[in-house]
Amino acid sequence: MTQDWWREAVIYQVYVRSFADSDGDGVGDLPGIRSRLPYLADLGVDAVWITPFYRSPMADGGYDVADYRTVDPMFGSNDDARALLDEAHALGIRVIVDLVPNHTSDRHEWFQQALASPPGSPERARYHFRDGLSSSDGHGDLPPNDWESVFGGPAWTRTADGQWYLHLFAPEQPDLNWDQPEVRDEFLDVLRFWLDLGVDGFRIDVAHGMVKADGLPDVGTPGHLKLLGTESLPFFDQDGVHEIYRDWRKVLDSYPGNRIGVAEAWTPSPERTARYLRADELHQAFNFHYLTAEWTAADVKQVIDDSLAAMRPVAAPTTWVLSNHDVQRHVTRYGSVARARAAAMLMLALPGSAYVYQGEELGLPEVLDLPEDVLQDPVWTRSGHTDRGRDGCRVPIPWTPDGPSFGFGDGGSWLPQPSSWADLSVASQLGDPNSVLELYRSALRVRREHPDLGAGSDVEWLEEGLEEGLEGGLDAPAATATGVLAFRRGAFTCVVNFGPDVARLRADGEVLLASGGLATEDADVLVPPDTTVWLSRP
Repeated sequence: MTQDWWREAVIYQVYVRSFADSDGDGVGDLPGIRSRLPYLADLGVDAVWITPFYRSPMADGGYDVADYRTVDPMFGSNDDARALLDEAHALGIRVIVDLVPNHTSDRHEWFQQALASPPGSPERARYHFRDGLSSSDGHGDLPPNDWESVFGGPAWTRTADGQWYLHLFAPEQPDLNWDQPEVRDEFLDVLRFWLDLGVDGFRIDVAHGMVKADGLPDVGTPGHLKLLGTESLPFFDQDGVHEIYRDWRKVLDSYPGNRIGVAEAWTPSPERTARYLRADELHQAFNFHYLTAEWTAADVKQVIDDSLAAMRPVAAPTTWVLSNHDVQRHVTRYGSVARARAAAMLMLALPGSAYVYQGEELGLPEVLDLPEDVLQDPVWTRSGHTDRGRDGCRVPIPWTPDGPSFGFGDGGSWLPQPSSWADLSVASQLGDPNSVLELYRSALRVRREHPDLGAGSDVEWLEEGLEEGLEGGLDAPAATATGVLAFRRGAFTCVVNFGPDVARLRADGEVLLASGGLATEDADVLVPPDTTVWLSRP
């Protein structure tokens, strides 16, 4: 791995509530994560990203922060955070923590001061308080503009004195006003607090949202949240956010050890995402364009090309991600475990950094049948019980095939786990050469052993050879050529069969790993549909 470790790192996302519970209250915690660090070291990841563990009323699973410098008692203590960092570092694992700068909790001291202060006060200036518009029947009884909450309904809530405050998410998550120097200074101090403790970087929640367009203009399009990530909106991806990240980069660079910033930025194009990664800004940004690609050779190739091309001018690594705590797990999204296995190997073969969401290495599907009375995502309530939200990808992961909550903890789990997950537990899969877990373990081992995997910034596509019968490498019948992707990186070749038929591969070199069963015929390897194979030439 290069000195800039983050350029080709495999980073494992821990959703803290659902990883491991140490105290039997049914909710995961920092000591639970610490107890499972050897598992992550054996898996072969380079770093772990932990979702928010700060003091919070938990209106949105910890993404409503009441105190940015204190661990919530539900998750442990600041001493537990320090111990986790020390042990992770001893095992060679870096730790990235989640930071939520777009909004605070409504229980945050600042917001409580704002509610107790009059309109126009410095306390209210830390947030977006506005007078409302007037209908024909009242004064200021309409929201200040037409912005919608990501969680459903209007993005404004009225206070007791008649003003309105902005919340792009839940009402319990008021948006901060980043035009205020006090807000900017506060978060520079928060960065330093956790960097001093030893964290290796920050994943920045809603990194594209802190700056709003001057005057908070109407969007003018009803249902405009359907445009998220595809069109320009006055509250997302404003140019002013980049000044913030230039200040943050100076802080990160003032610490030893290559501390990094990772943007969660939903933008209309890869080129807009690349703006967050200029040399004096952040280090990585999540590649949501890749995550949302359809499982077809054409769509996947296009998004790979676009992603690599967009990062090239800013000399930043591309990131690749298939699942996270906000989207449906890709086993379910792609429709089969076979496709998920193939997608994982493709992702891990691409140049740049890969993110693995907890449980994807077990092949966990989305839980689609959670009882309505256990749903906790605010999306469920805000949508009028029409959108079940994100709880289905957040169900606690299974560690053993039996026992309370399949080894998650001694007191059950905050969301019920399907009985079928006994066979998907870590203990059930370890040592089984056909399991998803052993595929991930093998893929990460091969990735470490072969320098052509992960490093660099480009791929050499071999699709022309597929049509003609590639000299020295690939040979696919015309009927399947359009469903096969193949690329070369040095001595390494990756072939993915997206098509419905078996593809024929002339065995040129050693087969390093395959996501599914391969057959041989004469000197050829037959690659089944929805299968990825890695090869290496001497």
